[in-house]
This record gives sequence, structure tokens and C-alpha cells, in this order.
Amino acid sequence: VKEVANLSLVSSACDVVSAAYASTKESHPYLRSVCDAAEKGVQSVTEATASCVQPVLATLEPHVAAASEYASKGLDKLGEKLPLLQKPVEQILSDTKELVSSRVAEVKEAVSS
Repeated sequence: VKEVANLSLVSSACDVVSAAYASTKESHPYLRSVCDAAEKGVQSVTEATASCVQPVLATLEPHVAAASEYASKGLDKLGEKLPLLQKPVEQILSDTKELVSSRVAEVKEAVSS
């Protein structure tokens, strides 16, 4: 999970969503109270779940470690095949706009000639 969260694409997407969430909370007082209540609920459920799941995780730790290692290797291979995952959202959007603009320019030039 940490490796996925550290991918530039995932990390920057989370930053964008987090900023939008914070901005929405600040802009809309009614939504802020609903969001605050939801956050407290999620925090309570997370704490309760963590205490219940901890003994099970301790028992499954060797299997979780093996699965984690396998997933890590898979992520490495995926990163090699999809370099897009190493780019932040802003760069991907910028590159896409640039590509579309150049293609549109090519089409306009072809049509005009």
C-alpha cells in the first residue's frame, strides 16, 4: 500500500482530491459539519477495527509479508511498463494538452493544404 501511495501519479492525485475536499469544506459551512461528523465516524470505526484485526494480522504476518513482496515485484514490473505512473497528474494533463494541441495543429495544416 505504501509503494502504491508513493507512486507520483497516485500521490499527486491524492493531493488534488485532498485539496478539493479541504476547499469544499471551507467554502460550504453545512458540508463542513457533515464532513467533520463523517471523519469522526471513520476514525472511530478505524480505531475499533484496528484493535480487533491486530491479533489476526499477527497470525497472518508471514503470509502478508510474502504477499507484500510479490506485490512489490509486480509494482516494479508495472512501473517499468507504464512510466506514466511515475509522473504527477499535472504533468500528465500538461503532456496530454500539448499532444492534443499538436495533433489539432497538424490536422488544421493538412486541411488547409
